[in-house]
Amino acid sequence: MRKKTNRWIIPIALLLAGGVWIVLPENPGIHFAGIDRDFNVVRGLDLQGGLRVLMEADLPEDADIKPDQLETVKKIIENRVNGLGVTEPLIQIVGNRRILVELPGIGDPQEAVNIIKETGLLEFVDMGSISREQALSFQGLTIETDIGSSIESPPLSNGEPSTPNAQVRVFKTVMTGAVLEDARVVPDPNGSYAVSFTLTEEGSAIFGEYTSAHVGDFLAIVLDKKVISVPAISSAITTGQGNISGNFTSESANSLAVQLRYGALPIPLRIAESKTVGPTLGQDSLEKSTTAGLIGIIVVLIFMALYYRLPGIVADLGLLNYAILTFALFKIIPVTLTLPGIAGFVLSLGVAVDANVLIFERMKEELRSGRGLRQAIDLGFSRAWPSIRDSNISTLITCAILYWFGNNFGASIVKGFSITLAIGVLVSLFTAITVTRTLLHILLDSVQITQHRRWIGI
Repeated sequence: MRKKTNRWIIPIALLLAGGVWIVLPENPGIHFAGIDRDFNVVRGLDLQGGLRVLMEADLPEDADIKPDQLETVKKIIENRVNGLGVTEPLIQIVGNRRILVELPGIGDPQEAVNIIKETGLLEFVDMGSISREQALSFQGLTIETDIGSSIESPPLSNGEPSTPNAQVRVFKTVMTGAVLEDARVVPDPNGSYAVSFTLTEEGSAIFGEYTSAHVGDFLAIVLDKKVISVPAISSAITTGQGNISGNFTSESANSLAVQLRYGALPIPLRIAESKTVGPTLGQDSLEKSTTAGLIGIIVVLIFMALYYRLPGIVADLGLLNYAILTFALFKIIPVTLTLPGIAGFVLSLGVAVDANVLIFERMKEELRSGRGLRQAIDLGFSRAWPSIRDSNISTLITCAILYWFGNNFGASIVKGFSITLAIGVLVSLFTAITVTRTLLHILLDSVQITQHRRWIGI
């Protein structure tokens, strides 16, 4: 038995040391060997303040809204939200006509709503006779065009404004996405992928005239003033159809096709519900929930120590291991902590205690029947295991149902509760069955207390 117990000492010690390091408030993270990872606590909307917006398709109830349209809306909104610099935003589809957007720590809620709701502007922009290297350097940049700009666009020459005193480079928009009819991914002759697009009759006339006069020049495709591609004009395009070639993968080509096809939101949206949580309220909630959690943990530790005595103290050490490892996992994954999420964590602490109670009560029964202390410990763990296993599996099944419900119906608070509870239950299984058992045997191997029944609480 000693050999079986000793093999767990080093893994448990390493896990605990790693957990303590990750949990430290001033943890520097990992930044070497190509790994760039910080271990920060990600707080949800209700703990740090922010904006929660539930958006609904502004169409009749009987309108046919396709799933791929909602997915496209979600992707476009994600791109816009990322531009706001929001940490850990939540954007998810709710039902068959709604999008839920949660933006923790947002500074200007009205500006965020305006950016999310705007229809989006797709432009084909004249870049002039620039080099291929210059064209590539524009990709991903935000530029100024003569549409939606307060600055009049001067004539372009080699990609530069001809007005010497211009402070901002303003590019000329040849046409907008309003004349784009379709865009699809097609195989490229060189073995990669290209994007084929089709224009309306009006767009065909504009594009045919422009490309005939600018063969060899570069044309930027710009969405919401951000350059997403800068293809070269290899020949005049007068048929209303053309290809955009480049070093595309299947995913990047499809992404570009989606952006071209739905430069504007494919369905209009209206705000069904909007809620702003102030940072003061969020900080107050965090402080109160932290205090409540600490009180709960302290009360449980005292109860276990007083009622079960030595095994209770060992269980307390196991519970501290549990708390450290669980919180470390929250930071590693990372889990966005909300008030319901903290409630799930505290509840899983009760589940961990419940496992220890079952084990210790079985130990007492074995001791009363005349078993030796070491044998009683092993029998207590082995005979309590089926009950612990079944009860925890039932809890995990409930967590899965709650997660599915929260994910499909926009109940993010339910989803957060289920995630933290499930993680806590899994960690509690490890600490109750492995850590507590190992600590008990280590203590019994070093301190001979077999005859001191009062230390066992019987």
